[in-house]
Amino acid sequence: MTVEMATFGGGCFWCLEAAFQKLNGIESVVPGYAGGNTPDPDYEQVCSGSTGHAEVVQIKYATGEVSYRKLLEVFFTIHDPTTLNRQGNDVGTQYRSVVFFHNDKQKSEAEDFISKLNTSKIWRDQVVTEVVPLEKFYEGEIYHHNYYLQNPSQSYCQLIISPKLEKLFEKHNSLLTN
Repeated sequence: MTVEMATFGGGCFWCLEAAFQKLNGIESVVPGYAGGNTPDPDYEQVCSGSTGHAEVVQIKYATGEVSYRKLLEVFFTIHDPTTLNRQGNDVGTQYRSVVFFHNDKQKSEAEDFISKLNTSKIWRDQVVTEVVPLEKFYEGEIYHHNYYLQNPSQSYCQLIISPKLEKLFEKHNSLLTN
């Protein structure tokens, strides 16, 4: 079985983590930071917008159970890729829509997927998701790991994450773990 990594940023990493943890073939989902210029940033630094990092999740997945293309489908379902540097009330470059590719195949697949989204007019506006190489991933603080699983009744989880999960269940039920 081949295991690969994928790294996505699309708003708050709690939302992405909660969704990708539900998929078959996922070995781990780790919240963290990528794409900035400050070495080993912490949450407060990233939230300030001064480091250049995006909140991301790094996903370890079994290619025999879930494809990179399916991960892209889920990613583009659970966030709005047409809003520059924001997702809902989360505003700033740290919340940008970004695919950090690990190899040329991922780069090509992501660019092709975005091109097809734009051509199909699924979104009213053009997709602004960046596709850039992953240079360095910094793991987020431990209190961010499994945030939704540990805090399902917290208001942010109820108001923001739960609707994203409902959309995931509706659009990608066949990919979900039992």
